[in-house]
Amino acid sequence: MNWITEKFKRFKPKLKNLFRVKVGPEGKLWENCSCGSVLYKQDLKDNLYVCPTCSKHHRINPAERFQLLFDEGKFEEIFPMLPIDDPLNFRDSKTYRNRLMTAREETKYHDSVRLARGKVNEVELVTGAMDFNFIGGSVGRAAGEAFITGADYAFANKLPYVFFSQSGGMRMQESMYSLMQMPRMISSIKSLKENQIPFISVCLDPTTGGVTASFALLGDINIAEPKALIAFAGARVIKETVREELPEEFQTAEYLRDKGQIDLVVERKNLPKVISSLILKLTNTNKTFQSDLGIVNEQQPSPISTITQAAS
Repeated sequence: MNWITEKFKRFKPKLKNLFRVKVGPEGKLWENCSCGSVLYKQDLKDNLYVCPTCSKHHRINPAERFQLLFDEGKFEEIFPMLPIDDPLNFRDSKTYRNRLMTAREETKYHDSVRLARGKVNEVELVTGAMDFNFIGGSVGRAAGEAFITGADYAFANKLPYVFFSQSGGMRMQESMYSLMQMPRMISSIKSLKENQIPFISVCLDPTTGGVTASFALLGDINIAEPKALIAFAGARVIKETVREELPEEFQTAEYLRDKGQIDLVVERKNLPKVISSLILKLTNTNKTFQSDLGIVNEQQPSPISTITQAAS
């Protein structure tokens, strides 16, 4: 039987290639989903980058996020001040400067946070979004400065601030310079709240580490996309620490919603409607009080439950 085995070894690679779905140059034609589906990229884009089979919300970059969020895809980008690169001259397997250069070539942007101003269902707001493709969406001095610039712009123009988090945490190549961004970002949120300017946080997959520990769960309303991983430490680390089995849906958006850390889990297609509705509620814009209409009802539904029902 040795000759059969030898023949099989020779033909096995050809058989595998015969049944393998061909992917275009640099993966531009097809996209693999974790459920096993192979999706034509244009179809995936038409479905807002959501898998039609398992409803997984695939990661998108900030430019694509802004196109989906703002009315007719129109927005004005806001450019923050850029601090100097690599204040510590950090090096591991390669220099931090080289990592930044590679990330900038791949993403076509300076750092992991982008800012924009525009209208969502005619509601004007300022928004920021993180790019996970830029060194895992990590937060260093430039990303922290961008977040604060967005908050300052919202404060100066009295506009709501909406931020989309998608990050592995703080950027350790910048050490304490990175960790110092956490209290700075929290302080900028506090300034918005003291002046009654809405801050809405939207957690995407994944939102972890110091981002979760600082600003990602400090919104007036905290929203998440379905099945998004939201955590500080990983499930394996927690399991080994507490020495107990963890729930199956542990650290998912739905689990945190049930535990009270997330207010709403909203599908991507409904985010513009929900965000604009929440801002109108938070700012009392176009609000008619029932007492003015002579209507009295002691068991009115909460604004959040009303918006959730409308979006579903």
